[in-house]
Amino acid sequence: MQNPVRIFEDIKTLVTLAGAARKDGRHVQEEDLSVIHDALLVCAPDGTVAWAGPRTDFKSDTIPGAKAAETRSLENSTVIPGFVECHTHTVFAGQRAHEFEWRQQGQTYQEISAKGGGILSTVKETRRASVEELHASAQKRVNAFVRQGVTTLETKSGYGLDLDNEVKCLQVARRLLGPRIVSTYLGAHSRSPDHKDLQSYMDFMIQTVLPRVAQDRLADRVDIYIEKGFYDTALAEAYLTKARSFGLPITAHVEQLSDSSGAELALAFEPQSIDHLVYLNDAAITKVAQSKTTAVLLPTSDFYLKMRYPPARALIDKGARVALSTDYNPGTSPTQSLSFTGVLARVEMKMTLPEVLAAYTVGSAHALGLGQQLGSLVQGKQCDFAVLDCDFHELFYSVGNSGVRGTFRAGKSLLNP
Repeated sequence: MQNPVRIFEDIKTLVTLAGAARKDGRHVQEEDLSVIHDALLVCAPDGTVAWAGPRTDFKSDTIPGAKAAETRSLENSTVIPGFVECHTHTVFAGQRAHEFEWRQQGQTYQEISAKGGGILSTVKETRRASVEELHASAQKRVNAFVRQGVTTLETKSGYGLDLDNEVKCLQVARRLLGPRIVSTYLGAHSRSPDHKDLQSYMDFMIQTVLPRVAQDRLADRVDIYIEKGFYDTALAEAYLTKARSFGLPITAHVEQLSDSSGAELALAFEPQSIDHLVYLNDAAITKVAQSKTTAVLLPTSDFYLKMRYPPARALIDKGARVALSTDYNPGTSPTQSLSFTGVLARVEMKMTLPEVLAAYTVGSAHALGLGQQLGSLVQGKQCDFAVLDCDFHELFYSVGNSGVRGTFRAGKSLLNP
């Protein structure tokens, strides 16, 4: 049975971000939020936006099926596009609260990793966990994102570091319910404990794991951590070349802890995004700005690691498209708070509210290769939106207060189906 047309009325303020989308998420200003007061939002049977505009301009006879539509009052609320969380590590077992204490005592990320902490400690717990245990814990985390208005969520593997457990984590991601899930294979997250060195593990991924991921369509794209002490540019080039040969879209963790030339190497593969970018140099900033690649900034990770923050202003001012995300993971960014991410972006990276809103919608959609389908409430895009119990100017202001009371994907409520 076909879904009916759905009309959402009694919208006090509709923030469509149509202007930001037209500008490809670059140089976003207040007017690019494309705010409509006293609005209607109409969702077509296929879950796309059929119409968005002032209530007084709507003519039901211009929308097939509108005269028999289901109507829902949004009770004089503010509506914004659904948030896109474009960089998370949501599927894992265990926790690493003790490492937080070590960092407060002055130990570095590399020192903690060298003594068996870091990623490898999560790998041990994730390998022990069953599919059912991983799914149950991940679903709870996904639900927490949905309550904050997230309608699309990326999640990475990378805590298995062998064939069976990477496949297990990717299969769990495919089972998650609620938001649209984008699954990313991050086997190149760290050295596998089953291999003597990075080269041996890289050979294994290229010869065994990547072909399986591609053949069984376990992931929507591929990621790699390029950093001193982890994967250098030579290893990364071999990995990304193999991934591209399978037609898998690419992203990469680069310049997080040092200037490792990862951004320049990754850009040669025309990735959907490059992420972290804390130590991005001036030449690389210019290259990112001139590319189609989205710069994904993860300030909560920098906060937890007590680091400097990415050069957001330089990127934006030069014309780069930026995105924001929590980088939620058990070690270096154990927070799911979008509000905290946005506050850090405004306070520490000097981003304006319109830039933050665009980064968490239009920019994040582009970071996942979904810029033509998501990120703004315009005709033909997915009717994904969040309903606020506050004015949109109050977003990313009070840490811990999302302001969200309703989350809709393709016109259907994810909180009260």
